[in-house]
Amino acid sequence: MTYWTLNAFFLVPAALIFALVLPGRRRPRYFASAAAVTAVVLLALTAVFDNLMIRVGLFWYNEDRISGAFAGAAPLEDFAYPLAAVLLLPALWVLLPGRAPDPGASPRNRTAKEQP
Repeated sequence: MTYWTLNAFFLVPAALIFALVLPGRRRPRYFASAAAVTAVVLLALTAVFDNLMIRVGLFWYNEDRISGAFAGAAPLEDFAYPLAAVLLLPALWVLLPGRAPDPGASPRNRTAKEQP
């Protein structure tokens, strides 16, 4: 099994769940932009730290299981994990009951009853 096949087992469901939430009415108005900013930050951190860890020999990849496309020393397959987190975690936050704020709601607009 290649790393892309393994990634597909969690990346495809994460993308489908994210796609369910994106057009929804319950999602906060800043949902897509917050996910995009988070993706950029996590992918940049992954690029930096995975390259460092691979170069110092903390871990390596089986050459027969990777695609051969790299970002520095890190194979592209390694970037699927933060991408899945960016897709799945905010989507679950919106889908689970009692977790998503009303669209457009801010902490300043909460009533005393809603305060934690």
